[in-house]
Amino acid sequence: MDSETNSEQGVVNALKTIPGSEKGVELGLMQDASKMPTYDGTYDETETTADNAKLVENDKDNEKGQSSLSGASINSINSIIGSGILGMPYAMRSAGLPLGFILMFGVAIVTDYSLVLLIKGGHLSGTNTYQDLVRAAFGKPGYIWLSAIQFLYPFIAMISYNIIIGDTMTKVLMRIFRIGSEHVLANRYFVISLSTVLVTLPISAYRNISKLVKISVISIVMVAFIVTVIIIRLATLGPQIPPTSHAWEFANIHFTQAIGVMAFAFVCHHNSFLIYDSLEEPTVKRWSIVAHYSVFISLLVTALFGACGYATFTGYTQGDILENYCSGDDLVNAARFIYGVTLMFTFPIECFVTREVLDNIICNLGYAEKPQTLTRHLVETLILVALTLGISMSTDCLGIVLELNGVLGAVPLVFILPAAAYLKLEEGKLYSLHKLPAILICIIGVFTMVMGSVMSVIFSKNCSHGSDMWYCHQNNTMHNIYVDGNYTDTYFSTALP
Repeated sequence: MDSETNSEQGVVNALKTIPGSEKGVELGLMQDASKMPTYDGTYDETETTADNAKLVENDKDNEKGQSSLSGASINSINSIIGSGILGMPYAMRSAGLPLGFILMFGVAIVTDYSLVLLIKGGHLSGTNTYQDLVRAAFGKPGYIWLSAIQFLYPFIAMISYNIIIGDTMTKVLMRIFRIGSEHVLANRYFVISLSTVLVTLPISAYRNISKLVKISVISIVMVAFIVTVIIIRLATLGPQIPPTSHAWEFANIHFTQAIGVMAFAFVCHHNSFLIYDSLEEPTVKRWSIVAHYSVFISLLVTALFGACGYATFTGYTQGDILENYCSGDDLVNAARFIYGVTLMFTFPIECFVTREVLDNIICNLGYAEKPQTLTRHLVETLILVALTLGISMSTDCLGIVLELNGVLGAVPLVFILPAAAYLKLEEGKLYSLHKLPAILICIIGVFTMVMGSVMSVIFSKNCSHGSDMWYCHQNNTMHNIYVDGNYTDTYFSTALP
């Protein structure tokens, strides 16, 4: 412990030798949120920034870090494993199963590395939020870009939550009440609207959501239950669905979209400083342990989920894997219900992030002043929830939503910005050996962002909602179905559960 303290003091002393860095060092040591670097490098004592570390209001008793390594790891795992896990089988379909495993392992390594770089960059710049780090490295343009991404990522995540709620709850209600697809409770627009009015909007209007963090353990248990269901159905349902042609080929042309979906599933960088500050002894070494454990466990879960889901349905895999299962499958319906309810209570957390970023932009542009009034808080909440409601009703394809949010939001957060900030702040030549991994990650990130966006639009796939997939029906006929550019003939004589 003494050596670690001496090492940190050495870094501080070294930083103080850099002209103009004294204030940054003092800021990083004091963790003073009232003094934040402005765009020109000076310090404004009244301006505060919006990052998730500032977004959750803590009680006075919780101002200091109180999380153990295991507690911080649980929060990180919950942050990583969210709605994105439902898209992992779809990512395997897009990339090809063997290449999908390789890409998933690569994304996990980059996530782990960039999480550590993020905190190292905070130490180098004397900042303790993602926005302040990027602003210290790139000034106002970097701050604006990150603010846009921090708004875009949770905003699209809220849209994906509504899509999943509409997909899952309609089938559950149809099964519970024994109603047909023409019934109002089977209408996804009605179900999404009802859940918005009764659940997500009222909770999103709450100004203090710190208590919602307690759902982390429940969320992990929920994911464990869904993974168990997927494994069971691989054994019982998978053998009854013949694989499509080219189902086990090594690679697929849509691998860039797959990287986007995987990045969406692994991203937790917008919460990293918050979790880091919650540690009892926040150091880079202890944070590295949290990052390693969190990413490794998340990799195991997502790889298992993706492989089992894809192996069950191969080329028929939907963006929302739960849409592949038949409406009469009560075990899957239980998973649908649990997951839908959990997302209803997760939606407000993303809304809280989006609203605070929006409010900070409004204040920085001079249209309003801090602190946020109750009226402005409610108006912003209503606008954001209404926008997500409208957009989520315009599409029922989760795959394209995950792809675009991955390549436009998650990839910059995971690949580009942490590495670029580190390259900017770390001393030494740009092409020095210890900077080469960060350079490589930046190049891969830019390539994935550009190519993934283009291919997501050009090669967007159709998806099936509301009605069961063809293999759920008893018809004793030969099906000639177009899947991934190929026709596949499949004979079925028995309806699946």
